[in-house]
Amino acid sequence: MYLKRIDGPRAVTLPDGSTMTRADLPPVDTRRWVASRKAAVVKGVVAGLITEADALARYELSQEEFDSWKQAILQHGPQALKTTTIQKYRQP
Repeated sequence: MYLKRIDGPRAVTLPDGSTMTRADLPPVDTRRWVASRKAAVVKGVVAGLITEADALARYELSQEEFDSWKQAILQHGPQALKTTTIQKYRQP
């Protein structure tokens, strides 16, 4: 069996005991960002599955955009990434 050579781990164990693999990340050509996909990218970076620089390049994100996702999850949890509730969690 042939395994493609990649940089970094193929799978990581998250703090809740679940396992996250590269297959759990959104596709590279993602254009519609729903809260679950945003959370998966942030989880992957925080857990060390992919580097932040790799995530920014892979998904064509700006540093500011990624930082806002990460900050929203840290402060309010994944529900803060939903566009319908963005006003509720926005800083005055």
